Amino acid sequence: MKVHIQLDSAPGNGAARSRELAQTGAGGLFTFEGPHDVFFPLVEAASSVELDLMTNVAIALPRSPMHLAHSANDLQLLSRGRFRLGLGSQIKPHIEKRYSATWSRPAARMRETVSAITAIFDAWEHGTPLNFRGEFFTHTLMPPTFNPGPNPFGRPQILMGALGPIMTRTSAAVADGLLVMPFHSERHFLERTLPAVDAGLHESGRTREEFTIIPQVIVGVGRGGEQLDAAARGVRSLLSFYGSTPAYRPVLDIEGWGDVQPQLNALSKRGGYAEMASLITDPMLTTLAVVGTPEECATEIRRRFGNHATEVCCYFPGYDADPADVASMISALARS
Repeated sequence: MKVHIQLDSAPGNGAARSRELAQTGAGGLFTFEGPHDVFFPLVEAASSVELDLMTNVAIALPRSPMHLAHSANDLQLLSRGRFRLGLGSQIKPHIEKRYSATWSRPAARMRETVSAITAIFDAWEHGTPLNFRGEFFTHTLMPPTFNPGPNPFGRPQILMGALGPIMTRTSAAVADGLLVMPFHSERHFLERTLPAVDAGLHESGRTREEFTIIPQVIVGVGRGGEQLDAAARGVRSLLSFYGSTPAYRPVLDIEGWGDVQPQLNALSKRGGYAEMASLITDPMLTTLAVVGTPEECATEIRRRFGNHATEVCCYFPGYDADPADVASMISALARS
């Protein structure tokens, strides 16, 4: 099983950091759209390591499909065919209040975004007239001056981040793969995610073999009590942050913990972050994340996802994971 880990660096440090992360044995690196641009670190990594690269995720709704197509095409060139464009919708408050963009029917917008990017790629690859006319986007102009032409490494794949059934089904209908959002449980993955994937694949006339599923896992890895305690604290903090968002309540609902979500939300609004983390019980910790020694984490990730995926994205949030422990976990997963 191939493991992708986060390239967590500001522009300027991407090359050195990507080389450090490559020493863990990771098969790929991904960037998160947080305090820095999601594409810039990958530009540095593309010429520094020979790993797979992807955005996980670039927020699509505030961006034009043309912008996304050019960025993806250029990273595919820089990486010599090792880039995948991961896209996500974000939630309404961020789209409207942080990006000052339009929020409406996110699954429909994501479907059209992927379709529009695909049409742009096709025009570049095959020289056909660009004639995409949708509900949200229209792309009908591509003079030679702005056309990069066929990519010698082929068009980059497009992945979609999703959690709910509508967005998950949409991803399987139009995208090349699914990035399963990291706040989930095994039960939610089996009972909600996979049936929605199958419905979307039925719509697109494809099979599971023609579609990439990449689960994302929040990992607390360490050896010894102090290391594992620190890892558990970091994981609890991230789980409480995710759990405070109403969009993630279905994951808690399916496990019988839905009543915790409004409590987390209320605490987040008044800055009660320490109290939020205290609401994440031990059963919640080990159900929503993977915690243990490198070997235990590898065994649990393989048990949960080994029958459905050949690659995973791993997060090590809020604590200093020992690179040797990360390498041991990745080595164990690489053998599966």
